[in-house]
Amino acid sequence: MGALGDWGAHLLDTAHEFLNLGLPYEIDMQYAKGHNNYFFPYSSTILFRFPARDGMPPCDVTWYDGLDNLPPLPANYGASEYNPNIPSTNQGDTPVSQLNPGKIIYGRDLTFKGGSHGSTLSIIPSANAADIAGSLPDVPDSPSNHYVNFLRACQGTEKTRSPFEINGVLSQVFCLGVIAQRLNDRLFFDPRTKQFTNNAFANALLTGMPPRRGWEDFYKLV
Repeated sequence: MGALGDWGAHLLDTAHEFLNLGLPYEIDMQYAKGHNNYFFPYSSTILFRFPARDGMPPCDVTWYDGLDNLPPLPANYGASEYNPNIPSTNQGDTPVSQLNPGKIIYGRDLTFKGGSHGSTLSIIPSANAADIAGSLPDVPDSPSNHYVNFLRACQGTEKTRSPFEINGVLSQVFCLGVIAQRLNDRLFFDPRTKQFTNNAFANALLTGMPPRRGWEDFYKLV
């Protein structure tokens, strides 16, 4: 599933879960570098548009991937450059990009800045952090890492932190994005019928290979 399926689960899961985004009604492929019918583009920009739900307004999510396709930095983010103190990953010691991985989280009253994955957040601008330092809640220690959590969830002793009712829908969002990448087009999707309304070929791509005999019941959508 390319960069979207690889990193999307790490970058979009929090917003998708806690904003209860569900499935988008529009997937717009806004930029694709090196598009073809066989490989993922070198860079892409995809706009996902989600409808109003549970009293919350409609929400747009824009996905960027590619070394030459970086989103604009928000105000107060600071410098975006490679930091040699960032722990290495399983991709090797040579940085793929001379950029600092990070995130911005906008709250109703505060804005937070953090690094990659589960790093500690800081409040920006820093003056706001000093004002509320004494009122911040304690963060409880996690009883297990995500590997142990999965095993304990299988045993029924802990609730998995990524249950199917959450990651299943999020995976469908990525599949819709990958179809938009494949067709390099703007697609309209009906979340109720789970069908595209403007592209028959896109609907054909929603159907995968037929299951092996005896496994048919496990391939039914609910």
